Amino acid sequence: MSESSRSLPSARTFYEEVGGAPTFTRLIAHFYAAVRTDPVIGPLYPQDDWEGAEVRLRSFLEQYWGGPTTYSQERGHPRLRMRHAPFAIDVRGRDRWVELMEAALAEVQLPEQVVPPLKKFFHEAATFMINRE
Repeated sequence: MSESSRSLPSARTFYEEVGGAPTFTRLIAHFYAAVRTDPVIGPLYPQDDWEGAEVRLRSFLEQYWGGPTTYSQERGHPRLRMRHAPFAIDVRGRDRWVELMEAALAEVQLPEQVVPPLKKFFHEAATFMINRE
Protein backbone atom coordinates (compact mmCIF):
# COMPACT_ATOMS: atom_id res chain seq x y z
CA MET A 1 0.00 0.00 0.00
CA SER A 2 1.44 3.33 -0.97
CA GLU A 3 1.82 6.17 1.48
CA SER A 4 -0.86 8.22 -0.29
CA SER A 5 -3.48 5.46 -0.30
CA ARG A 6 -3.43 4.78 3.43
CA SER A 7 -6.32 6.13 5.42
CA LEU A 8 -5.08 8.60 8.00
CA PRO A 9 -7.09 9.77 10.96
CA SER A 10 -8.79 13.08 10.46
CA ALA A 11 -7.12 16.09 12.02
CA ARG A 12 -10.47 17.89 12.04
CA THR A 13 -11.94 18.91 15.35
CA PHE A 14 -15.40 17.85 16.46
CA TYR A 15 -16.38 21.48 15.92
CA GLU A 16 -15.45 21.12 12.25
CA GLU A 17 -17.08 17.69 11.98
CA VAL A 18 -20.47 19.07 13.01
CA GLY A 19 -20.24 21.99 10.60
CA GLY A 20 -18.60 24.73 12.66
CA ALA A 21 -20.15 28.08 13.49
CA PRO A 22 -23.21 27.76 11.21
CA THR A 23 -24.26 24.55 12.95
CA PHE A 24 -23.82 25.93 16.46
CA THR A 25 -25.65 29.11 15.45
CA ARG A 26 -28.63 27.10 14.19
CA LEU A 27 -28.61 24.79 17.22
CA ILE A 28 -28.60 27.60 19.74
CA ALA A 29 -31.18 29.62 17.80
CA HIS A 30 -33.59 26.65 17.85
CA PHE A 31 -32.89 26.06 21.54
CA TYR A 32 -33.52 29.66 22.62
CA ALA A 33 -36.62 29.98 20.44
CA ALA A 34 -38.12 27.26 22.64
CA VAL A 35 -36.64 28.54 25.92
CA ARG A 36 -38.12 32.03 25.45
CA THR A 37 -41.66 30.69 25.78
CA ASP A 38 -41.00 27.76 28.08
CA PRO A 39 -42.84 28.04 31.41
CA VAL A 40 -40.30 25.88 33.28
CA ILE A 41 -36.91 27.35 32.37
CA GLY A 42 -37.80 30.51 30.46
CA PRO A 43 -38.29 32.53 33.66
CA LEU A 44 -34.74 31.67 34.79
CA TYR A 45 -33.26 33.69 31.95
CA PRO A 46 -32.75 37.46 32.07
CA GLN A 47 -35.62 38.66 29.90
CA ASP A 48 -33.64 41.65 28.64
CA ASP A 49 -30.58 39.67 27.53
CA TRP A 50 -31.72 36.87 25.22
CA GLU A 51 -29.15 37.79 22.60
CA GLY A 52 -26.37 37.78 25.19
CA ALA A 53 -27.47 34.39 26.51
CA GLU A 54 -27.37 32.97 22.99
CA VAL A 55 -23.91 34.40 22.31
CA ARG A 56 -22.53 33.07 25.60
CA LEU A 57 -23.86 29.53 25.17
CA ARG A 58 -22.90 29.38 21.51
CA SER A 59 -19.35 30.63 22.09
CA PHE A 60 -18.92 28.30 25.07
CA LEU A 61 -20.04 25.27 23.04
CA GLU A 62 -17.92 26.25 20.05
CA GLN A 63 -14.84 26.52 22.25
CA TYR A 64 -15.60 23.31 24.14
CA TRP A 65 -15.87 21.33 20.90
CA GLY A 66 -12.64 22.68 19.39
CA GLY A 67 -13.69 25.94 17.75
CA PRO A 68 -12.59 29.50 18.42
CA THR A 69 -11.59 30.42 21.96
CA THR A 70 -13.77 33.52 21.95
CA TYR A 71 -15.58 32.49 25.13
CA SER A 72 -12.43 32.39 27.27
CA GLN A 73 -10.99 35.49 25.62
CA GLU A 74 -14.09 37.48 26.48
CA ARG A 75 -15.23 35.88 29.74
CA GLY A 76 -12.28 33.98 31.20
CA HIS A 77 -12.61 30.47 32.62
CA PRO A 78 -16.14 29.09 32.13
CA ARG A 79 -16.76 28.48 35.88
CA LEU A 80 -20.15 27.07 34.94
CA ARG A 81 -21.37 26.20 38.45
CA MET A 82 -20.41 29.62 39.77
CA ARG A 83 -22.05 31.44 36.86
CA HIS A 84 -25.26 29.44 37.32
CA ALA A 85 -25.36 29.65 41.13
CA PRO A 86 -27.80 32.61 41.20
CA PHE A 87 -30.38 30.57 39.28
CA ALA A 88 -32.49 27.92 41.01
CA ILE A 89 -31.79 24.82 38.92
CA ASP A 90 -33.54 21.68 40.10
CA VAL A 91 -34.04 18.26 38.49
CA ARG A 92 -37.20 19.47 36.75
CA GLY A 93 -35.31 22.43 35.24
CA ARG A 94 -32.39 20.23 34.26
CA ASP A 95 -34.69 17.75 32.56
CA ARG A 96 -36.52 20.50 30.68
CA TRP A 97 -33.24 22.10 29.55
CA VAL A 98 -32.08 18.74 28.19
CA GLU A 99 -35.45 18.12 26.53
CA LEU A 100 -35.35 21.48 24.73
CA MET A 101 -31.70 21.01 23.72
CA GLU A 102 -32.43 17.54 22.33
CA ALA A 103 -35.38 18.98 20.39
CA ALA A 104 -33.02 21.61 18.97
CA LEU A 105 -30.57 18.86 18.02
CA ALA A 106 -33.35 17.07 16.16
CA GLU A 107 -34.26 20.30 14.34
CA VAL A 108 -30.75 20.91 13.00
CA GLN A 109 -30.48 17.32 11.70
CA LEU A 110 -26.81 16.66 12.35
CA PRO A 111 -24.96 13.63 11.03
CA GLU A 112 -25.97 10.60 13.09
CA GLN A 113 -22.47 9.93 14.44
CA VAL A 114 -22.12 13.34 16.12
CA VAL A 115 -25.38 13.27 18.05
CA PRO A 116 -24.45 10.80 20.85
CA PRO A 117 -21.43 12.78 22.12
CA LEU A 118 -23.44 15.99 22.07
CA LYS A 119 -26.32 14.40 23.97
CA LYS A 120 -23.92 12.87 26.50
CA PHE A 121 -22.30 16.24 27.09
CA PHE A 122 -25.64 18.05 27.43
CA HIS A 123 -26.95 15.48 29.92
CA GLU A 124 -23.78 15.61 32.03
CA ALA A 125 -23.43 19.40 31.93
CA ALA A 126 -27.09 19.94 32.82
CA THR A 127 -26.82 17.51 35.75
CA PHE A 128 -23.70 19.36 36.95
CA MET A 129 -25.72 22.61 37.06
CA ILE A 130 -28.32 21.30 39.53
CA ASN A 131 -28.04 23.45 42.64
CA ARG A 132 -31.44 23.04 44.35
CA GLU A 133 -33.46 20.07 45.56
